[in-house]
Order: sequence, then structure tokens, then C-alpha cells
Amino acid sequence: MHIVFDREKCQGHGRCYALAPDLFDADDEGYALVLVSGELADDQVAAAQLAADNCPEYAITVEA
Repeated sequence: MHIVFDREKCQGHGRCYALAPDLFDADDEGYALVLVSGELADDQVAAAQLAADNCPEYAITVEA
């Protein structure tokens, strides 16, 4: 599983980095940054999915 992030859709709500701070951070303008690349560890998948499920702009997906 890995995170797919669409920067164009991100509006900077901050839910992703509030819910999954080990996976996401904010840039200087408040938009999300993905902190991991490649395959997620098993213990990261649930946090990534939680962030994706709570993104109001659907800018995050978790894919196989």
C-alpha cells in the first residue's frame, strides 16, 4: 500500500497531519506534505486510510 496525494486538490484543511502526523506535515503555506514515500509499513496503513477518509477535498488515496 502507498499514499497517493493530489496537491492540486489540497486546500490546507490540515486534517491529514492532525490525524496522521507520522505520515503528513504542512508546508509553509499550510498545505499537506507526505512524509513517506514508497510502500507503507503495516502499522501505517490504518493511519493513512484515516487521513484519506477525512480529507474533505479527496486529495489523498491509499492504493495497493
